[in-house]
Amino acid sequence: MTISLGDFISQLFSNPILLITVGLTLGVILVNGWTDAPNAIATCVSTRAMHPRAAILMAALFNFLGVLVMTAINAKVAETIYKMVNFGGNSGDALVALCAAMVAIVTWATAAWAFGIPTSESHALIAGLSGAAIALQGGLGGINGAEWIKVVYGIVISTVLGFGLGWGTSKITTAICRNMDRRKTNPFFAKAQIAGAAAMAFMHGAQDGQKFMGVFMLGVFLANGQANVTTFVIPIWLMILCSAVMALGTSIGGYKIIKSVGMDMVKLEKYQGFAADAAAAGCILVSSLTGLPVSTTHTKTVSIMGVGASKRMSAVNWGVVKEMVLAWVLTFPCCGAVGFLMAKLFMFIF
Repeated sequence: MTISLGDFISQLFSNPILLITVGLTLGVILVNGWTDAPNAIATCVSTRAMHPRAAILMAALFNFLGVLVMTAINAKVAETIYKMVNFGGNSGDALVALCAAMVAIVTWATAAWAFGIPTSESHALIAGLSGAAIALQGGLGGINGAEWIKVVYGIVISTVLGFGLGWGTSKITTAICRNMDRRKTNPFFAKAQIAGAAAMAFMHGAQDGQKFMGVFMLGVFLANGQANVTTFVIPIWLMILCSAVMALGTSIGGYKIIKSVGMDMVKLEKYQGFAADAAAAGCILVSSLTGLPVSTTHTKTVSIMGVGASKRMSAVNWGVVKEMVLAWVLTFPCCGAVGFLMAKLFMFIF
């Protein structure tokens, strides 16, 4: 099942509930743009391989390509998010719970962004939806365990594989270029890093674009009273809209996250930035093809940690890492609790 752009616009102006739902969902996508998308370009900006404005434009283009190409090849990530929770058969209550989850995600992400902490909107999305579903169903019956376990697998795989690939890629690159003139290799790695950042932006679109488009489609179906849709096709107009809103978010508030990830955690050289991008992109590609919803923030930061650790453990600013890990750990319970409370509040009001 899908929806054409003409039908969507017609419904948008005739259905106030759909308008509110779409507004909240686009708000979450915007927040994702300024907190998650900057990770893709953090290293190439921090090593001055690209100017921030050019990097943002590149990220916008490759986010779109990632959404378009990967969704056409494999939409498993969108389907996983769509099926992760069960809001029940009452589409009205389900829509209230979905809106509550969106409010929870925006609240949590904005608070973290204010402190320059790169939280994962993927994890916030999953936690907010789960908290709202628990509130609506009155228990864990609203959670699809078979889909939720994929999140756990994703966290483990992105941590181990991201760190390991970052460490290994940096070591291999160092060994290959050990006897080369740094002045000659730097221009090559500057260009290679731009390619790596483009690959990261592509994979960010492939992962996060799919997640939020899955939620967008869920909101559209619920607003139309269709609570039992099990299969859907993502239209191209939604891919374009999602990519554009993400790009807008990155241009508005991305620099704080770029600074935290690309500058404060590890002081990267150009070859190290390339190694981090290549490692993270490879990890996310594997996860996307297998349908595992992983966090681009989580994957990119652990790959940078691996690159820093390959030189020496002290090269990593573990104080910054501690703040990031704390934010990741708190995202699930805190965002889940906000989603739960918001759902209860919205159901009481409406």
